[in-house]
Amino acid sequence: MAESGAQEELRIGVTGHRVLTEVPRVLAGVEAALDRIEAAFPGRPLVVVSCLAEGADRLVAEAVLRREGARLVAVSPMPRRELVADFTTAESLAEFEGLLARAAEVVELPARATRNEAYAAANERMLDGIDVLVAVWDGEGALGRGGTAEVFAQARARRMPIAWVHAGSRRPGILEPTALGADQGNVTYENL
Repeated sequence: MAESGAQEELRIGVTGHRVLTEVPRVLAGVEAALDRIEAAFPGRPLVVVSCLAEGADRLVAEAVLRREGARLVAVSPMPRRELVADFTTAESLAEFEGLLARAAEVVELPARATRNEAYAAANERMLDGIDVLVAVWDGEGALGRGGTAEVFAQARARRMPIAWVHAGSRRPGILEPTALGADQGNVTYENL
């Protein structure tokens, strides 16, 4: 029997590291997190809300978009003409452009005084519009304003459902990513 009216969407936000290692293990954790989220909120179509930064943002967005009926809402921390300067390779820009083209909605925030302020504002906007947060994070303290640790702390303070996929990042000043050993890709749930 057909239902009358559409199901309310489930909006999933994402925060996480830009540099990831052992991506297959992290992706397995993301898939497990999405399975748990879908089981906790059955029948609700998924919407991923993401800033589409390199690494975790894109990994989670792609994983959600592989699910039937899923949509993407992209939150741009600044006008596009300024944002493209943040991409260090043509491949990264092309990946961003490809995801942006698949977005059902793009929210472009105005320029801020600093990039950190812009990313903090984008993360705040993302948090204000979601039901669940997927964090791809090493559990370490904040390295700057608007980063993963700060977003995670804000979601926790709001008692928001969180799926935390454990993933190494990089140490300050070092580009080579680190891993968390046996914990890499494991998932911890809060309020979920």
